[in-house]
Amino acid sequence: MNLCQNRIAAGLDRRAMLQSLAFGFGWTAFNGMAGALPRIDDPLAPKPVHHPATAKRVIFLYMNGAPSHVDTFDHKPALANLDGTEYRRNAKLLKSPWTFRPRGDSGLMISDLFPEVGSHADDLCLLRSMKAGIPAHAQASLQMHTGSFQFVRPSMGAWSVYGLGSENENLPGFVTINPGGGGGAGTYGSGFLPASFQGTPVALRRNQDVSAAIPNIKNNQHGDEVQRRQLTLLRQLERERERRSKNLRGLEGVLEQYELAFRMQAEVPDVVDLGTESRKTLEMYGIGEAATDNFGRQCLLARRLAEEGVRFIELTAGGWDTHRNMREALAERCTAVDRPIAGLLADLKQRRMLDDTLVIWGGEFGRTPYAQGDDGRDHNARGFTMWMAGGGVRGGLSYGSTDETGGEAVEDVMDIHDWHATILHALGMDHERLTFSHSGRDYRLTDVHGKIHRGIFAAG
Repeated sequence: MNLCQNRIAAGLDRRAMLQSLAFGFGWTAFNGMAGALPRIDDPLAPKPVHHPATAKRVIFLYMNGAPSHVDTFDHKPALANLDGTEYRRNAKLLKSPWTFRPRGDSGLMISDLFPEVGSHADDLCLLRSMKAGIPAHAQASLQMHTGSFQFVRPSMGAWSVYGLGSENENLPGFVTINPGGGGGAGTYGSGFLPASFQGTPVALRRNQDVSAAIPNIKNNQHGDEVQRRQLTLLRQLERERERRSKNLRGLEGVLEQYELAFRMQAEVPDVVDLGTESRKTLEMYGIGEAATDNFGRQCLLARRLAEEGVRFIELTAGGWDTHRNMREALAERCTAVDRPIAGLLADLKQRRMLDDTLVIWGGEFGRTPYAQGDDGRDHNARGFTMWMAGGGVRGGLSYGSTDETGGEAVEDVMDIHDWHATILHALGMDHERLTFSHSGRDYRLTDVHGKIHRGIFAAG
């Protein structure tokens, strides 16, 4: 270890150090990956999967506030026929103000609110039978992200990186762009998992200096050489503490975060800088146009992070809580994300990345088929729609269903535990085997639940 420390202090970066060690010791394989360089003491090093994966990474497009499924991706002709009739609790059914049309060769019925995403219908797998546990934003958001709305648990992004590691040692394995809304930091936290697996928040805004995207990415007090020497000293102190204390890794996790932060200083600014993209690419994502610029930047950054080996990327678009003024507010929200999402799907596809990137869209629950006031819908956790694309799922597929008015999932019901199990399955992980020992018991993302919905995958 002294040799490694001396080389870091002399100015060699960590990867050069590892290359030197690898060649010196003749390592040609690590964790079952021929030719891969070993990443010593690195919790984010790539790990072997439980079974062949259909996806290498996830891009989760989180629509915070709960989009109305019966106005976007869950076509319910009965609502039009029953418009104005009494439903329950003296509420009246409300037909969708928007027209649904068959899209693509598959003929999936998708609303006019999503014309550009609709053009990718043959890549979409519409999960029309989702079910959440509670119709309250903060709790439902926590459940969607962690599997529990009652206790502090690791997020699914953290679990994914814990199980798979990361492909780029100079970037976090889990990045969340513009996080916000219900659930707070718990939606991207690591819970009882080591801190190395928590999400790194990125604040991306229009006309913003890239150095401000991640707080404190620059060290204004010390240059690279001084920081290397500091990390070397900290590592020496930690080794001595570990030798004396045995099996205490609290400080080790902090030091790992320091080392990652140091490596990120060189790589993050280039990844976040969207100015290197062509004008055609920027236009494809809607960047530069007032309505779509914000989410377009998020989607383009997600593609760049995916290219660089980030394992789990989450994007957040808020404003979907349409209790009132739905006709105007919902149309505005859909316009803001429709073109950017279509641009992301097209960009991934043309770069041959969609096949091994699982793109997920949806909110924490759906909306009621009945009206709230004259122009709104209330919360509905009993049935709603999300969709997946790429990552081995079957495109052009409508999976499961709600009842005739969209109020409750009735066929191939997929609850949040099932959803988590299915995502992990796509990533090559068995949700029952992906565990972490904490407070005397083994925990997992799906707790003691979860069923894999194999019918959504192209191979069955």
